[in-house]
Amino acid sequence: MPDKVKISVRSLVEYVYRSGSIDSRFRTSTTLHEGTKAHQKIQKTYNEKDEKEFYVSAEIPYEGLVFTIDGRCDGLLFSEDMVTVDEIKSTSGDLSNISADTYPVHWAQAKCYAYMYAKDHEINEIYVQLTYVQVDTEEKKQFIQSFSREELTSFVMETVKGYFPYASFRIEHQLGRDNSIKELPFPFDAYREGQRKLAGAVYKTISDEKNLFARAPTGIGKTVSTTFPSIKAIGEGHIQRIFYLTAKTITRESAEEAFSLMQEKGLCMNAVTITAKDKVCFKEKTICQKGYCEFADGYYDRINGAVLDILRNEKLIDRKTIEKYAKKHTVCPFEFSLDVAYAADAIICDYNYIFDPRISLKRFFEEQKKQTILLIDEAHNLVDRAREMFSADLFKSHFLQIKREYKNDNSQISDSAKAVNDSLLALKKQCNEQKNLILQEIPEQLVELLEVFSSHAEKELVNQRDGESQQLLLDTYFLAQGIIRISQYYDERYLTYVEYEKSEVRIKLFCLDPSALLQKMGKNYRSKIYFSATLSPLDYYRDMLGADDEDYSMSVPSPFAKENAEVFIQPLSTRYRDRERTKEPIAKMIGQLAGERPGNYLVFFPSYQYMINVYEQFMEQGIDIPTIVQDRGMSEEEREAFLSSFKAESEQKLIGFAVLGGIFSEGVDLKGDRLNGVVVIGVGLPQFGLERNIIKDYFNSVGKKGYDYAYVFPGMNKVLQAGGRLIRSENDRGVIVLVDDRFLHRNYLSLLPEEWKDYTVI
Repeated sequence: MPDKVKISVRSLVEYVYRSGSIDSRFRTSTTLHEGTKAHQKIQKTYNEKDEKEFYVSAEIPYEGLVFTIDGRCDGLLFSEDMVTVDEIKSTSGDLSNISADTYPVHWAQAKCYAYMYAKDHEINEIYVQLTYVQVDTEEKKQFIQSFSREELTSFVMETVKGYFPYASFRIEHQLGRDNSIKELPFPFDAYREGQRKLAGAVYKTISDEKNLFARAPTGIGKTVSTTFPSIKAIGEGHIQRIFYLTAKTITRESAEEAFSLMQEKGLCMNAVTITAKDKVCFKEKTICQKGYCEFADGYYDRINGAVLDILRNEKLIDRKTIEKYAKKHTVCPFEFSLDVAYAADAIICDYNYIFDPRISLKRFFEEQKKQTILLIDEAHNLVDRAREMFSADLFKSHFLQIKREYKNDNSQISDSAKAVNDSLLALKKQCNEQKNLILQEIPEQLVELLEVFSSHAEKELVNQRDGESQQLLLDTYFLAQGIIRISQYYDERYLTYVEYEKSEVRIKLFCLDPSALLQKMGKNYRSKIYFSATLSPLDYYRDMLGADDEDYSMSVPSPFAKENAEVFIQPLSTRYRDRERTKEPIAKMIGQLAGERPGNYLVFFPSYQYMINVYEQFMEQGIDIPTIVQDRGMSEEEREAFLSSFKAESEQKLIGFAVLGGIFSEGVDLKGDRLNGVVVIGVGLPQFGLERNIIKDYFNSVGKKGYDYAYVFPGMNKVLQAGGRLIRSENDRGVIVLVDDRFLHRNYLSLLPEEWKDYTVI
């Protein structure tokens, strides 16, 4: 029985007929809703006997495969002697720039619909019409051609022929992939204690089409424990794709290592890592235009061959591999990685490619989501990241400057910018003595003014002029669009605040509780697995990450003996008012600890300035132990140099000074004698400020512990992450010192892991 390939008309023609260059210059932002309205207005002009949104499908045998192609044509128009397939496309651009030959892919889509209708109804000749409509003016432009059934049959067969190499590769690859998965053993000789429990829970969650919130200790091997059962679920036909989502580069590397390890055991599977555009771009400036970048010029003419080449020859497609093939085929490495991702079995990337409404991978359709799972690593980071994804802000100064810059060149832009500036000035006047204003509702008038400004800015930006004024307008336009977009999500979980300093005014639509929007953005994926060593307390993270009552939860106990980590609490105050008084005994304790015990130590502080103050006090003691200090804005090379300073079995000791919640307190793996002690100064509370207090007040108002939600839980998470750097394997030994009198208070003690509760008070 021949293999079947199911594909929509749109996906088929976009693969075969897309051509030309990447061009990231400004394009107007017609929304889907606007496009739908434009379609509906055209369809209302149809005659009574005409059809709209007409479903068509066909089965086409080709070279041993059967292609099932389907879709909905916008309109079927009937007259006495002819049938016309109407394909409607909406645009905010100028219709005079569109000719009959501008978009071959639009003709291809309509011709496929026409073929299927003509075949089903045995029509020998049929008309194809492209209708372009301008969404602002409702102006129409139409092109029409007549085709015989034979011409359309020939065209569709050529189209299928163009798609065949990719389709046949995918079928062959999936067969080999699934066979390799069935034979794949667990990549280690044995499961660690708790590892089998976590892997079993992940598989059951996928099988049951549920979500899982898992707290699993550092060192258990969470990456393998989540990826291995997910891969097995692919082999069993439950799913077709895995997203491994992370917040940091170092955890993406752990995922790559896990897939590489299983590939060494015989796994045949494509796993691609998406790296941020500015990091992977080959050019000095990230300007995606054919006149500047040869990797953008003609990108779509070469991309299909590039994707097939890399998928046929590579399994682990990391940044270096993407760069190698991008140079070979002269294609943009970032866009290349996205195109490979749509074809890969596993995608390793940042949270924002799934959850951020501005960035998410739009070409994953609902049917594909049902065959896809999300593995969300270090899920505790997603709470604050989601708040920022679903918030938006802008500044008055941008609009004041635009008002002045465009006063003589474009009165519409200048006047609309002035209106926004005046609106923000009016809000400034309502601010209190603390120079802020908190509103429980969306500022409707401001949003309307931003829509007017955006409309005028779009007409100017499509001219593609160069210069500082144009760049300022473009940047401000995107800020305005951010407010407009987020205003569509605004509900009781939002709050608006205004603050000012001198003449500057800032307004922010602030997402207080991201849970509902995380649910919405993750909707229709088969399963979501949230996991972290510090998903504690679980009820808080279930609440903030959008759990349903039927979602699963689990906590895996530490597999390591309590004796591996000797825990001390030094009850000194690290509150801001007491820091000057207590910095000397803290510095002495650090010196005494490192002086009496062998090995290397990391000391974490709640702020950079506090770290420097204690470091200077430590240096005044004249202790002969080498130190290394985290600097602000360290490059990747500097970070690697910092970590490589921690050497195993070195006769010389080392003390590293770092910031709690920073780049060295999460995802860092210093196994064995590379790290022998961790000192955590303070309980990690976020800095007191307007936003955190707004969060506190909001959760108090909905009957929850606002101070804990805003300060305690996020702070203690940083503490647990930092302490977790110490014990990474069964053989690791060391000491943890927690410095703060609050660690002995009941609400903080309750948040410590069980293996830390057998502590000694200094």
